[in-house]
Amino acid sequence: MKAMVLAAGVGSRLKPLTDAKPKALIEIGGKTMLEIVIRRLIAAGVDEAIVNVFHFPDQIADFLNGRKNFGIRIELSRETELLDTGGGLKNAAAFFADGKPFLLHNVDVFSEVDLTKLYKRHLENKALATLSVRSRKSSRMFLFDKTGTLCGWESKNEGKLEWAKGPVAGAERLAFDGIHVVSPAIFTKMTETGVFSITKAYLRLASAGETIRAFRADDYFWQDAGGLGKLEEIRRRAEEHGLPA
Repeated sequence: MKAMVLAAGVGSRLKPLTDAKPKALIEIGGKTMLEIVIRRLIAAGVDEAIVNVFHFPDQIADFLNGRKNFGIRIELSRETELLDTGGGLKNAAAFFADGKPFLLHNVDVFSEVDLTKLYKRHLENKALATLSVRSRKSSRMFLFDKTGTLCGWESKNEGKLEWAKGPVAGAERLAFDGIHVVSPAIFTKMTETGVFSITKAYLRLASAGETIRAFRADDYFWQDAGGLGKLEEIRRRAEEHGLPA
């Protein structure tokens, strides 16, 4: 199984910690966020991974070399400009030439989501992508119909509500965990180029009739390191309960 870790961001919300290092190498419980994510991916069956990098890329390269790539093949996808989540994934398309679904995981997400179950659910759904989501407060929400199929997107900060194929009565608003399983067929369907968000690509693909499904992860602990306060919450969690297996 293959995976991609999205680690190119500059980590502006974690300044000043990211003034001299990438957010991927910030430590939680004595391990970097990158190591925590990679070890969880390996535990789920991943044996090949690619990490996109932009901010202090050589530090990440040195870190991975020092770990002897954790016993699996790990490549870097270097970006000369930040391509955002969709552009970053598309830039690494050649890595996923085996035709098998793969895991896509944000580096700054600390979670206990069952990645094996998520992958299995994706195979059962035969979807283009399956997104780990939950009911929680967020300024951005995916909207899903009663079958758990993506039908819209909302950004409260921007005051935007977009539907894939028109309003859906009773659509459920769910926040995204930054963890997905994606089928490689997506690459031939991504008409977007350059810098773009995968969120917008998912919505466009849903409007074109592609199936993007929800995986409800409400029962699993999750927190993103989207700020110094949240990082400290994660560190306290790790101190009290240990790192996620």
